[in-house]
Amino acid sequence: MKQIELSNFSISNDKELTIIGGMNVLESHSLAMQVAEHFKKVTEKLNLKWVFKASFDKANRSSIDSFRGLGFEEGLKILEDISSTFDVPVLTDIHEKDQAIPVSEICEIIQIPAFLCRQTDLIEAAAKTNKIIQFKKPQFLSAPDMRNVVTKCYGFGNEKVLLCERGNIFGYNNLVVDMLNFDIMKSFDVPVVFDVTHSLQMPGGLGKSTAGRREYLLQLARAGISQKIAGLFLETHPNPDEAKCDGPCALQLSLLEDFLLNIKDLDVFVKSQDDIQT
Repeated sequence: MKQIELSNFSISNDKELTIIGGMNVLESHSLAMQVAEHFKKVTEKLNLKWVFKASFDKANRSSIDSFRGLGFEEGLKILEDISSTFDVPVLTDIHEKDQAIPVSEICEIIQIPAFLCRQTDLIEAAAKTNKIIQFKKPQFLSAPDMRNVVTKCYGFGNEKVLLCERGNIFGYNNLVVDMLNFDIMKSFDVPVVFDVTHSLQMPGGLGKSTAGRREYLLQLARAGISQKIAGLFLETHPNPDEAKCDGPCALQLSLLEDFLLNIKDLDVFVKSQDDIQT
């Protein structure tokens, strides 16, 4: 089973779960540090591998009036502070090819957003940094289609690829996660991550922004973890109702320990079971 090496640990579908967790978009330095400090405390207590994630820019917001973030330079400074303060790998997404090299100097994982995972020039720029590249599976692509994304990245000389499931469009303002997608993408010999947060979106559900169903976070996370995957992608906020982006999908930060304890126990149990061929 292929594994991807970070500075402190490895990520693989058959190893203990990695948590890619933090917040949706950087709102302030102090809030980001608060979230990272809590993740550090909880993941150390539970002996879980952890990568901090946050976006410096949400370039695909529904409305021109929506909060996008703190910007490129300030955002990278915050991510660098978090990485050094808490000795944690960090992940953020890029939207333009010129962002790849500066981001690679701080982040161990570069994320390609779902809507951009077929942009060849962007993939080339990210791949040539030789960093780990996480691709979000778009809502409009099937799992088998992601083989082309993997092949494209490999073609640019970078085989350090993670694939992230985040649901598929199902009618209007709704996403559904097909549990078969996990095994399909694992068959490409890459670690697979489940973005449970964004899988609970209801795109455009609030008119100018996305609605969500965070009350089902644990139930859906359990379903994904049951598929023997490499990681869980999770966004939190101290007060989700006041979050500036995707609050309806975010886990309340104070619930993190109980949530991850439940998830960890399930991951350990599932990976202790032998698969059977049918």
